[in-house]
Amino acid sequence: MTESKEKPIRLTPVMEKFIVHWGEMGARWGINRTVAQIHALLYIWPEPLNAEQIAEVLSVARSNVSTSLRQLQDWGVARTVHVLGDRRDHFETMSDVWQMFQVILDERKKREVDPTLAVLRQCVAEAGGGTTLDKHARDRLEELLGFFQTMSSWYQQIRDLPTGAMIRFVKLGRKVWKLLGVAS
Repeated sequence: MTESKEKPIRLTPVMEKFIVHWGEMGARWGINRTVAQIHALLYIWPEPLNAEQIAEVLSVARSNVSTSLRQLQDWGVARTVHVLGDRRDHFETMSDVWQMFQVILDERKKREVDPTLAVLRQCVAEAGGGTTLDKHARDRLEELLGFFQTMSSWYQQIRDLPTGAMIRFVKLGRKVWKLLGVAS
């Protein structure tokens, strides 16, 4: 494939629907809509795409595509690949959805949960017990810290499972309730 013989990309209606929806969901998750749409395009397209192709298909500025691709690479869900006969960088995303969501969850934990844990630890350490209001605040912060520590520990235990074991664990669903003696 050379730069001059590139076939135009034609999305099917289903592809367009998915890309638009993934962009909307990305915005709800706090991710830029274009970043999410590029991720969706890379996920469903069968071959790596270059930035110009992405810009053309999604009708977005080339500079926006470059910035978005860097964000996807920073998150670890997209990577640069090279295509024989084409000097431009091409991009692809992970094809294994379990691995992709593990990477996304790891990043979200690193960016959102870990800083919150650090601040909660600091607040609990600094909280005085002088007034009733101080004691109430400290008790609430300790409870929240305990929750975050428990969930973070649980996440790490689940994260350490091999993918196949994690899939089996998740598919157990309500069977786990029975194992724990919880009525469903």
